[in-house]
Amino acid sequence: MAARASELPPGRSVTAGIIIVGDEILKGHTQDTNTYFLCRTLRSLGVKVCRVSVVPDEVATIAAEITSFSSRFTHVLTAGGIGPTHDDVTFEAVAQAFGEELKPHPELQAAIKALGGEGWEKLSLVPSSARLHYGTDPQTGHPFRFPLISVRNVYLFPGIPELLRRVLEGMKDLFQNTAVRFHSKELYVAAAESSIAPILAEAQAHFGRRLCLGSYPDWGNNYYQVKLTLDSEEEEPLEECLTYLTSRLPQGSLVPYMPSAVEQASMAVYKLAESGSSLGKQVASALQTIETALDRYCLTQLCVGFNGGKDCTALLHLVYAAVKRKFPDVPNPLQILYIRSTSSFSELEQFLQDTIKRYNLQVLEAEGDMKQALVELQMRYPQLKAVLMGTRRTDPYSCGLSSFSPTDPSWPSFMRVNPLLDWTYRNIWDFLRQLFVPYCILYDRGYTSLGSRENTVQNPALKCLSPGGHPIYRPAYLLENEDEERNSRT
Repeated sequence: MAARASELPPGRSVTAGIIIVGDEILKGHTQDTNTYFLCRTLRSLGVKVCRVSVVPDEVATIAAEITSFSSRFTHVLTAGGIGPTHDDVTFEAVAQAFGEELKPHPELQAAIKALGGEGWEKLSLVPSSARLHYGTDPQTGHPFRFPLISVRNVYLFPGIPELLRRVLEGMKDLFQNTAVRFHSKELYVAAAESSIAPILAEAQAHFGRRLCLGSYPDWGNNYYQVKLTLDSEEEEPLEECLTYLTSRLPQGSLVPYMPSAVEQASMAVYKLAESGSSLGKQVASALQTIETALDRYCLTQLCVGFNGGKDCTALLHLVYAAVKRKFPDVPNPLQILYIRSTSSFSELEQFLQDTIKRYNLQVLEAEGDMKQALVELQMRYPQLKAVLMGTRRTDPYSCGLSSFSPTDPSWPSFMRVNPLLDWTYRNIWDFLRQLFVPYCILYDRGYTSLGSRENTVQNPALKCLSPGGHPIYRPAYLLENEDEERNSRT
């Protein structure tokens, strides 16, 4: 029979356990993204997720976990193991857990027939006490054509991430707990976790059960070393804890970090351009050059030269902001030209992959020196007409360039677009760090100009002694004399 969400007693703490079903998760064949979405959504609904379990496609194992979870938590959500094949055994496992038989359900048989799905008859065999929930499909605004199935307090979700998200969005009323609202705050600390551990322990003891304080180190972030999370069912303890930590953490260690720098690129970049500051004027000038290029060429005729260095990272962020401003609804990815080095740093390769994901980039890859790369680029992508480059006048052979400079006659014919020509080393770093733009971690280890492993070293001008007397290198953005930038190249 069809079912409606049952009302929960006022003030009741609502809990959930999640069971992820699938050999493919345990074997590493598929990356589980369902857990993150389920936990995040349930918490937003006032439901506390207490346990997550990943189990193989084995009836007895799934049944045992369902039996355990269903007696301990308000809701149990399973994901996976629903389908027409031999290894889709979640329905069978639920039936075993509750001592029921699998029986054909007339409504499910009718739904399968209406959908025209041959070979899906297995989906109509459900435990005898199964309930059907049709909810509201967020894509159509109408009830789902095939329902979510539950048995007692166990809800059986599909394992396909896109479908699971769609179903949960349309079934939120089943889990909404209006009696509880979770409040959270994130803080970012530029200090070693070990150095602040005593302060965090004191804070947790001070606030007790009113608040949960979590500490999560991040060794790859350019702006902080530890993310702190404050969670509570009340807002007041969060503010009290913020005041408590601010007065006790090392002075200046709390960073106003913006984790969504890419998503907010357009707003933040144009706000800086309109600020009237000296950096803002440089940003405004660069944007004017980029916008002119976007007027002259369509996106398929343009690419951004990108090798993972600081200058082209700043350029990419600027171009991305301008493209999003001019074409907010165009789904086409931005194109980058990446010239692969034979002996690249692994950190640089990882940064490239991370950047591709952050900005949703299409990579046009080539090998060799710049001239060889452009020859290959022209042959493989004849539609390309211009390359946006992060060149500055202080770069070798660049003092005579202009914002729009055609390649030399002996080179493949491209327009070189140079928005950063008059930027300084300090401008680059001020731009990146003011907007919390992610950059290659090598710059935080004393490298100021990146090439290959054969011709790149840490800059001697940044060498210093640690408090323990060991030699270390300060980050690139602390270089005082800009003329020493290329001391990283041999």
